[in-house]
Amino acid sequence: MEFSSQITREEGSPSSQRKLGRGKIEIKRIENTTNRQVTFCKRRNGLLKKAYELSVLCDAEVALIVFSSRGRLYEYANHSCSVKGTIDRYKKASSDNSGASSAAEANAQYYQQEAAKLRNQIRTVTENNRLLSRHLMGEGLSSLNMKDLKSLENKLERGISRIRSKKNELLFAEIEFMQKREVELHNNNQFLRAKQIAENERAQQSMSLMPGGSSEYELAPPPQSFDSRNYFQVNALQPNNTHYSRPDQTTLQLN
Repeated sequence: MEFSSQITREEGSPSSQRKLGRGKIEIKRIENTTNRQVTFCKRRNGLLKKAYELSVLCDAEVALIVFSSRGRLYEYANHSCSVKGTIDRYKKASSDNSGASSAAEANAQYYQQEAAKLRNQIRTVTENNRLLSRHLMGEGLSSLNMKDLKSLENKLERGISRIRSKKNELLFAEIEFMQKREVELHNNNQFLRAKQIAENERAQQSMSLMPGGSSEYELAPPPQSFDSRNYFQVNALQPNNTHYSRPDQTTLQLN
């Protein structure tokens, strides 16, 4: 859309022609039909130009609607929206602003009602739980009839059944854990025993290969005890070969 580059001020009466330019003019209805139509066209173009400049320079959403005195429609909207969309947005913003206070009051009243209902429900549930706890402990049963007593008995039986089931589950889990622990300890014991045997064999082999040692003898275990006569049992180096075995043991007396 092309706009005129300059907007001139127009007046209806001939006496006001001298006031053109930068001077102030009197704002009132132009009586002359021709002058009124000319002024309308020029100022309409200027208004459309200003709307275009505002939308481009400020990235604003602008919609302009003008009806002439003859009923003709002139409208403008920037390229990112339409006149109808801007009007719908205006209606929504107007309704939101006008109903903001009433909506806040309605929401506050609704929340208060819901909070009161929740408080009543909490109070009722707390009272029922307290009364049920007394009944389960065998207290306050005089106010119960046969039907209530039967229902309470069924609840107790179901509760005891669940408790026993949970107890058996825990016991079986503990037994299974102890069995696994027993197997692990047994395996560790076997491993340590085999390791000790291997170390003993390596020690015997190293002793037999020492300088001055003999492969035909092995180191006897250390003495275990003393007797009351200050005698000490000594197992000398015993030969591995049966050819050097002695039938008796050497006994030394300690002075």
